[in-house]
Amino acid sequence: MIRGLFQAALGAALLIGVGASGAVAAVKSETVTYKIGNQEFTGHLSYDDAVAGKRPGVIVVHEWWGHDAYARKRADMLAARGYTALALDMYGTGKLAEHPKDAKSFMMEAIKSADTMQARFRAAYDVLKGHDTVDASKTAAIGYCFGGKVVLDMARAGVDLDGVVSYHGNLTPSVKPRPGGIKAKVRAFNGADDPFVKQESIDAFKAEMETAGADYEFVNYPGAVHSFTSPGATAKGQKFKLPLAYNAKADGDSWRQTMHFFNTIFK
Repeated sequence: MIRGLFQAALGAALLIGVGASGAVAAVKSETVTYKIGNQEFTGHLSYDDAVAGKRPGVIVVHEWWGHDAYARKRADMLAARGYTALALDMYGTGKLAEHPKDAKSFMMEAIKSADTMQARFRAAYDVLKGHDTVDASKTAAIGYCFGGKVVLDMARAGVDLDGVVSYHGNLTPSVKPRPGGIKAKVRAFNGADDPFVKQESIDAFKAEMETAGADYEFVNYPGAVHSFTSPGATAKGQKFKLPLAYNAKADGDSWRQTMHFFNTIFK
């Protein structure tokens, strides 16, 4: 049984700007808890309270480290652009990895079956769609690293999303789509020098999308490696001797393309 509970707002304005109505815009955030069975999950929901009426909702799926400040930051950025965004939790309340071994353990438990992965995504998705600010007929999902795999698999499973965006995500499917079964438009941004994503995986992904008849685009950034969108990636890569590094050019371009993509699918 899934239950969404909206708790007190975490603070006043996180980001200040001007809303479409000309009013001063304040991006507000709420801590959101929900359950699957007896397990609790904690997410971060953001929206601009100066935007009138309902607006599209976007799920943000974290990297393999877990629900962290970076995922929350992306939700806040989306809110500043006029969306309601929920940075979900795929691992469970309090499960945030400090070491790759823990991250791998949490990740493998979350994707131990396609049903488990989908149940954890759908629980948060239901919370997002049920929020007072959200037009439930207009939704999308973005994901980073592990989260990129999750959103691609949700598209493959036929989840009713208008679009999904994967950044440096694993392209190997956990769910094989039926021809015509992918409802969401798909965008995948990849580091061309990412050793975790082999050329065979890229070729297989493109063939899979073509066979499924999906509306998709795949962008490869020369010189970019894994986690290229995350400013903290370089330090983590050095600390754990992993091929992770931030790439400002690839990060900026992938975000601009994502905003254009959302403008197109939600117009």
